[in-house]
Amino acid sequence: MRHTVRSRRVLTAALIAGLGAGLGACTPTVKVEAPDKPIEINLNIRIEQEVRVKVERDLEKAIADDPALFGLPSDSGAKGGKKP
Repeated sequence: MRHTVRSRRVLTAALIAGLGAGLGACTPTVKVEAPDKPIEINLNIRIEQEVRVKVERDLEKAIADDPALFGLPSDSGAKGGKKP
């Protein structure tokens, strides 16, 4: 009878080891791979205000330099007029 108890213990230990190995093989795996195509980031940014400010400044300077070019009367004493 001693061999029977011993063989049951060995069989139980082998079964537990087999289940442990089987469950260990089922663990989830995460793979990190580089993409085939480059990553494209589409940013819709409006730069309208910066351009508008630059154009307004250039326009104000052009009007101040030569108001007659734009059909405005040239006031030598007015702000933005030509300096003698």
